[in-house]
Amino acid sequence: MADLYLKALESERKALWATCRLKGLPRDTPERLRIVEIDGLLAEHKAKKTAAK
Repeated sequence: MADLYLKALESERKALWATCRLKGLPRDTPERLRIVEIDGLLAEHKAKKTAAK
């Protein structure tokens, strides 16, 4: 079964990262901070997934 939460986070991260690269945004912008937040959520979700197995 597909993990829709994981796919949604990865999709949002890719879109934000593309925007940041295109516009050349610095590290302290809301978009870059959201990417850092998503990275944390992804790591947390993957850790839960491996712990459940």
